[in-house]
Amino acid sequence: MRIAPLADVKARLSAYVEQCETDGPVVITRNGRAVAVLLAPVDDDDLEGLLLARSPRFQSLLAKSRQSIKSGKGLSREDFWKAVAERAQDKNPAAELAPSTP
Repeated sequence: MRIAPLADVKARLSAYVEQCETDGPVVITRNGRAVAVLLAPVDDDDLEGLLLARSPRFQSLLAKSRQSIKSGKGLSREDFWKAVAERAQDKNPAAELAPSTP
């Protein structure tokens, strides 16, 4: 991990992007204080995880879900997957009517 001032990162952004892909995150500072981090996601799943981790809306939904589970309103694993299957079937009713192939 490297620490670099914002002015330097602005002047040499391409070099810092390449560097974070090989050497890891770059902490960007302004007036000596960390203000951002430049990092290269490993893949699309990593990028999605990073974005969701910083999403206030997603974090709020996650907190509500955890509270609901703690209060006993959660589904068992079996009930969860049953609900998923039913929802998928509701979205694709033609799948039930499709002829099976020999």
